[in-house]
Amino acid sequence: MSANILDGKQVAAELIEDIRQAVQHRLATGRRAPGLAMILVGDNPASRVYVSNKERACARSGIRSFLHILAPDTGQSDLLDLIQTLNADPEVDGILVQLPLPTQIDSGAVIEHIDPAKDADGFHPYNMGRLALSLPGFRPCTPRGIMTLLERTGLPLAGSDAVIIGRSNIVGRPMALELLRVDATVTVCHSRTRDLDRKVAGADIVVAAVGRAQFVAGDWIKRGATVIDVGMNHTAAGTLVGDVDFAGASRRAAWITPVPGGVGPMTVATLLQNTLDSAAARDPLENR
Repeated sequence: MSANILDGKQVAAELIEDIRQAVQHRLATGRRAPGLAMILVGDNPASRVYVSNKERACARSGIRSFLHILAPDTGQSDLLDLIQTLNADPEVDGILVQLPLPTQIDSGAVIEHIDPAKDADGFHPYNMGRLALSLPGFRPCTPRGIMTLLERTGLPLAGSDAVIIGRSNIVGRPMALELLRVDATVTVCHSRTRDLDRKVAGADIVVAAVGRAQFVAGDWIKRGATVIDVGMNHTAAGTLVGDVDFAGASRRAAWITPVPGGVGPMTVATLLQNTLDSAAARDPLENR
């Protein structure tokens, strides 16, 4: 068999178009465009690329973007002061602090300082707690984007066996909560998991977010499974590959995300979706 491709680039483009139309409707009815504030501390090249991608997506959707670039030696108190200013700014609906942060800054303290009602990334403990209680507020972007992709397959998620490889607060843990919300049976695996290949071989859904190039062998994949590859790894030759052996897995899976062009574009589009949702929640006209 040859797997169907879950084209995240195409689905993200459709989602951004939906957001653009929603923003145009807001403007036509006398409301302002949503605003997303992005903070970049330092000069990490990968972070600059990610922020530029988000700026371009904002421009396509009609969402206003406010980029704050801070010096690499910025102190934590200065960053927290900026966040507090953005928390109080009525033109800002979403706040994103690009990770990773320099070592002098505690990322946990920074995330907790963001107003949960403007937490576009969905990382604040309040929003993570609501997701754990199946009362989601703002949902972490990558897991929410993955759920959108899974819905596109049309496959029943309830009762399916899902294996997540990776337990980070950004992907692995919230991904497990997302799948539990739709009644999947979830196993979270990590670096100390025994017999990982056997666990993957029994899974209807595999979400690979371990951060190791082609770590998941193609012959681990159950025939007919859905494979979501979150990995973004550069080989010695400079090629970008995922956490899954794409060629091998494609011969066994029913659905698979490519790298690039799979999960990455969905993360950006979902960030804009969260920002639009925040604007709607904070807009009195939406709540009459």
